[in-house]
Amino acid sequence: MRRQPPPPTGTVAHRVSVVMPVLDEAARIVPQLVALSAVQGLHEVIVVDGGSRDRTLERARRFGGVRVLEAPGGRALQMNAGARIATGEALLFLHADVRLPRDAVQWVRHTLADPSVVAGAFRTRTVTEGRRTWLAPFLHLADLRSRYTSLPYGDQAIFVRAATFRRVGGFPEQPLLEDLEFSRRLRRVGRIRTVPATVRVSGRRFLARPLYYALLMNLVPVLYRLRIPPRRLAGHYGNPR
Repeated sequence: MRRQPPPPTGTVAHRVSVVMPVLDEAARIVPQLVALSAVQGLHEVIVVDGGSRDRTLERARRFGGVRVLEAPGGRALQMNAGARIATGEALLFLHADVRLPRDAVQWVRHTLADPSVVAGAFRTRTVTEGRRTWLAPFLHLADLRSRYTSLPYGDQAIFVRAATFRRVGGFPEQPLLEDLEFSRRLRRVGRIRTVPATVRVSGRRFLARPLYYALLMNLVPVLYRLRIPPRRLAGHYGNPR
């Protein structure tokens, strides 16, 4: 049975701004924006393009009610740029291949109604998007991380109060694992809560190169914790999108 979010217990009903960095997502941007239009109570959606060479920008601009801007390439730079123009009291950072549950805003409001909680994230459910493959059961191994880690990653749709985002300096402008470092910054100032609701994450990159990405997804965070510079790691990881 699917869990429903309790009503917010605080007095502030945060307006939620979604900030979505994109790069060469022409095939995905319109379905994603259609899905977001079904999420109840969103204040605004901000699409930040990092230099797409396909029709991503054109298609995003043709979709009504969406704010679109361009920024230098790199997720951290794009998300920081989107956060600067956001007008909501809460910011939710969403990857282009991650789908929110329809009641995501309720979960955000309920979580941030607790003053001891500075940020939150969702559990993940990695999907094949209709592809029939024997690798499908292995996709869910990645979802275990979202249930047990105290430092959420970007595919978990991290959300935070806008004031807290500014307080910690936003995302560090590094080429890789900016989400992990951002979570570390947040944990220094308060609690991060993972809610018992799931976002649907595309398994497209894992399915394209399963052994390669399985190794990198487990090895790169360990090397980062051992203080290997993010720029050096990025050279082996490739484009994270």
